[in-house]
Amino acid sequence: MAKSGLVISILVITLLLDQTTSHAAKFKAKKHSKRRVKENDGDLKTQVEKLWREVNALKEMQALQTVCLRGTKVHKKCYLASEASKHFHEANEDCISKGGTLAVPRSSDEINALRDYGKRSLPGVNDFWLGINDMVTEGKFVDVNGLAISFLNWDQAQPNGGKRENCVFLSQSSQGKWSDEVCRSSKRYICEFTIP
Repeated sequence: MAKSGLVISILVITLLLDQTTSHAAKFKAKKHSKRRVKENDGDLKTQVEKLWREVNALKEMQALQTVCLRGTKVHKKCYLASEASKHFHEANEDCISKGGTLAVPRSSDEINALRDYGKRSLPGVNDFWLGINDMVTEGKFVDVNGLAISFLNWDQAQPNGGKRENCVFLSQSSQGKWSDEVCRSSKRYICEFTIP
């Protein structure tokens, strides 16, 4: 009897140990499962964020293609002529709201392309704003992003406005030469969009 009681006790202890070990293993498995779910959630969140970035990039490309269809494409830029005359700052803000800036020609090829496009899209308009100014430092002309201008195409005796005339326009009657002007003057303008 004592022997059978000992055997029963050993069996009970073995069952209890087995259940405890099994319970601990289940708990560990649950913990690892939760960690995997969290990791998968993190991966899923990253994938969703990546997809949103891709969708937004595609939307930007589609908008740029629309601009290029309405305007003209030259090299790695698209140009779109304005509908109305505005002050320099208003013109630049309008271009920015469309995803571009005021046009900044950086070569004689771009000057010629802007002149040709200006003649076609702005018939009868002689002058239009460029995205160039010397508002910060007199005589140091920069683009609307603050980058120094290395290509210059000034008309004779230009720039001549001193501290009063800080914004630059392209003149059709001067074969695309530039002049400085009071920024509050109202002119037509051409927006520029860089093609990635």
